[in-house]
Amino acid sequence: MNKTVIYSAPEGAVGSKDYRVRARAKDGDWQELFLYEVKVDMHHVRKAAMAYFDREGIVEVEIECLFTDIRSVVIRPLSAQIKADHESGIIRFVVDRSVKLSVEINGERFRNLHLFAGEPEQDAPQPDDPGVVVLERPGKTAVHRAADIWRLLKTPLDSSGQEPDILYFAPGLHYIEETILRIPSGKTVYIAGGAIVVGSLVCEHVQDVTIKGRGVLYLSEYHRYSAFRGIRIGFSRNIEVEGLILIDPPHYSIYIGKSRQIRIRNFKSFSTRGWSDGIDMMASSDVEIDDVFLRTSDDCIAIYGTRWDYRGGTSGVKVRNSVLWADVAHPIMIGTHGDYENEGDTIEDIVFENLDILEHHEPQENYWGAMAINAGDKNTVRNVRYDDIRVEPFELGQLIDIRVVHNPDYNPAPGTRIENITFRNVSYTGDNAKPNRIYGFDQDRVVDGVTFIRLQINGQTILQAEEGHFHINEHARSIKFLAE
Repeated sequence: MNKTVIYSAPEGAVGSKDYRVRARAKDGDWQELFLYEVKVDMHHVRKAAMAYFDREGIVEVEIECLFTDIRSVVIRPLSAQIKADHESGIIRFVVDRSVKLSVEINGERFRNLHLFAGEPEQDAPQPDDPGVVVLERPGKTAVHRAADIWRLLKTPLDSSGQEPDILYFAPGLHYIEETILRIPSGKTVYIAGGAIVVGSLVCEHVQDVTIKGRGVLYLSEYHRYSAFRGIRIGFSRNIEVEGLILIDPPHYSIYIGKSRQIRIRNFKSFSTRGWSDGIDMMASSDVEIDDVFLRTSDDCIAIYGTRWDYRGGTSGVKVRNSVLWADVAHPIMIGTHGDYENEGDTIEDIVFENLDILEHHEPQENYWGAMAINAGDKNTVRNVRYDDIRVEPFELGQLIDIRVVHNPDYNPAPGTRIENITFRNVSYTGDNAKPNRIYGFDQDRVVDGVTFIRLQINGQTILQAEEGHFHINEHARSIKFLAE
C-alpha cells in the first residue's frame, strides 16, 4: 500500500518561501507541504527550510527551488543513496523508506531544505478517546496557563475519580503563558500534527511519562530566557519522547539529569545559540536514542557524569540509526563533567551504531573531534563502542579526539582514565588534515586500549597510526589498527 500523510501548519507558523515541495503516493494525487523556516549555525545565523510528512510504501517528491537556478543537487546523507533528477528547475526523486534528508542545491548547506519522511503514527490518541482532555485553538492563537493545564490533568473526569491520562494539543498555535509546562507522573502529552506549542516541557521527579506526536515545539520567541530547554528530564524514570520537531531552543533540545529508562525516538531538532546542544545527559542510565536528526550549534550528543544537582556516573547509553550535524562543536562528546570534589565518576557501556555525521565545524582546537572522548574531572570513561559510523567531509575539526584532559574552562581536575574503546566500520571521506589525537594525561592517568577495526579514510583501510594521521603520546597504550 502506498500513501502519504501530510500535516498542515496553523496560522502564525513561520514559513520559508525558498522552495515549493509536493509529495504523493505513487500514482496518487500531489499534496503540497508547508515549509517551516529553521535557523541554523550560531557563527552566522541563516534561514534554512524544513518540511515533513509520513508515508507508507513508495512516495514521489517534487521540489522547486525559488531562489536560484539549479546547477547541481546533492541529497545527504550520502548513505541514503537517493538520486535526484533536476530538469526544468524541478528536483524529483522517490523515497521508499523513512529518511531524514538534506537537499542541497549548488553546494549550499545553509539555505538547504531539510526533508523528513517518517512512518505513520501507531496508536495515536484521538480527541474523543476515553481519558483524553483536548486543548483546542479557539481563535488565531490559544494562550494556556501552565497552572491551569496542571489542574486540568489532576481533575477527575467523572464521579469515578479517574484523572485524564492524555493531554491533547489539537492542531493550532498554542502558547504556554509561563513558558514551562510541568508534566505529572503517568501522563501523556500529545502534540498533534499541525499543532505548534510555544513553550518548554518539563519532567521532574516523575515517572511513566510520554511526550509524543507529529507537532512542533517552537522556542524561538523566548531567546531572552537562556535557561530554557526544549524538554527537560530530571530525577525521573521511564520517560519516552517520540516524533516531535523542536525549533530554536535557547538551550539544550533535550536535557537528561539523574534519570533512567529514557527512550527518545524520531526526534528532530534545530538550534543556533550558545550551549544549544542536542541531547545531553548527566548522571543517568539506560538511555536509548533512536532515529533522531540533530542540527545543533553545540554538541549534538553529550554524555557526562556529575553536573550541577545531578550526581553520579552515566551508563547504558545507546544512540542508533541517526543523523548528526554540528554547525558548532562536536557531533559526539563524552566525559567532560564529573564529581571532581570526590573520586570522579565512571561513564561506561556506551554504544553508537549506524550513524551519519554530516558536519563538524569548530574553530577552537581544544574542542575538535567529530567523535570525542575528553575525560576530565577525575572521570573514568570505559567500554565505548562506535559501530558503522559514516562521516562526510566537514568544515573544521578532526575526526577522532581521545584525551584524558585538564580543560581549565570546565575541569577543576584532570580526568583519571580512558579504556576499552572500539571503533568498528568507521568511514570518513574528508581531507583528514587535522591530526587525530590519542593522549593520556600523565603516567598515572592514561588511555589504555583503543582498537580500530576496518577504519577507512577515503577508501583506505588504516593499519598504522601514521596512515590515519594519528598523534599518540607516551601516555596512551594498546592502540591497535586491524583489518578484521
